[in-house]
Amino acid sequence: MLKHDFAANQPGLLQNRRQFFSRTSAGIGGMALAQLLGGGDSAMADTGGVLPSTHFHAKAKRVIYLFMSGGPSQLDLFDYKPVLNEQNGQELPDSIRGGQRLTGMSANQATLPLAGSAFKFKQHGKSGAWLSDLLPHTAKIADDLCFIKSMHTEAINHDPAITFFQTGSQIAGRPSMGAWLSYGLGSDNENLPTFTVLVTKDKGGQPLYARLWGNGFLESVHQGVQFRAGADPVLYLGNPDGISAAGRRRMLDKLAELHRLEYEKNLDPAVNARIAQYEMAYRMQTSVPEVTDLSGEPEHIFDLYGPDSKKPGTFAANCLLARRLAERNVRFIQLYHQGWDQHGGLPGAIKNQCRDTDQAAAALVTDLKQRGMLDDTLVLWGGEFGRTNYSQGKLTADNYGRDHHPRCFTTWAAGGGIKPGISYGSTDEYGYNVAENGVHVHDFQATILHLLGIDHLRLTYKHQGRRYRLTDVHGEVVEAILA
Repeated sequence: MLKHDFAANQPGLLQNRRQFFSRTSAGIGGMALAQLLGGGDSAMADTGGVLPSTHFHAKAKRVIYLFMSGGPSQLDLFDYKPVLNEQNGQELPDSIRGGQRLTGMSANQATLPLAGSAFKFKQHGKSGAWLSDLLPHTAKIADDLCFIKSMHTEAINHDPAITFFQTGSQIAGRPSMGAWLSYGLGSDNENLPTFTVLVTKDKGGQPLYARLWGNGFLESVHQGVQFRAGADPVLYLGNPDGISAAGRRRMLDKLAELHRLEYEKNLDPAVNARIAQYEMAYRMQTSVPEVTDLSGEPEHIFDLYGPDSKKPGTFAANCLLARRLAERNVRFIQLYHQGWDQHGGLPGAIKNQCRDTDQAAAALVTDLKQRGMLDDTLVLWGGEFGRTNYSQGKLTADNYGRDHHPRCFTTWAAGGGIKPGISYGSTDEYGYNVAENGVHVHDFQATILHLLGIDHLRLTYKHQGRRYRLTDVHGEVVEAILA
């Protein structure tokens, strides 16, 4: 049986554990419907999770993570490198590559021709952030964003790379970031899951797996709950035919009586967890349809997010739904948008991707800001790695592709204690290596936890004789990007 790691620097945790088990539930609909009840995340306050309190002041109460699956090309969006256009078609210098490994998709190419971006770049806002003309809406909020241009990872293929960002390990099986936060901080909402997942519908590209938002070795209560477009946003939540709400309520009341008798007999905390499971599922029968019904949003909000925001399951509609979930204090809201894996035909493909995502992502930041929510909501945008500065396949006057590139890429963050209007870190003139202030995946994760009031070294779980944490045995908080 798995045991929690009750560290000596966390007094009273055993009692907290008992309270934790008495309030939690195993799942219905993917083993994830029931969530922790109660608790806040104000500075040094009771959290409702396994941590008796946050370790220090929490600047962010919640996270909305816009994950661009496939690896967006930083060289065509954020990282302006005029030398690539000047030397377009010339061979990647050996001195720049430095013998670094390539994927099997381009390692055997006879040449590695540098590929300048097909898109124009301009500086925007008081910060002077460089953005390509593919991102006109993001350009308008440049002064609200922190661009991290020196992200890097060891993973060069999609599955380990995306798993690394979500779980802190390239090997599947660890808890996802949202699960760690659910475990540590608990819930701030009694009627909705602590951790929700939204996937853009009908998008091709690299597959996504439920383990990316899984609980790993943590209790199943911490697993992300996927909301889908359609009549049943959460699977298996509705009552079967012939069962009314009143009938369900009577059944739950009688079942709770039986469970209480069983608990008094055996003192098994899993019994109380089962009661909480049923109760949460019952409450979600009302709360989920309410939060997913966008019909009450005013027209100017749909205009802000774009015409796709009226189409359930689109990225724009999911961004709007994310704001509604954030308003109801859902702690971790994960969006996935596939289709950024552009090994060939990049100019046309990336243009379509930006058309689907640019306006809605910018609208989300704008909407949170105008509602006074951006200060305590951390918004993240990025993929699992970047793209190469050379063309994969044939380079022509109007077409090219880019292979995977883990050495350096760009992500952005906004709100929740992030310093706005800055670009942190830089790459060399060819956009191939980090030049200064590198930010590793574990540094990124440590910083996210820090903003939520958690010392990443102290949120641990003992499994099979070892203490695990999201950042494994690495990670440093990037102090320079904190407001």
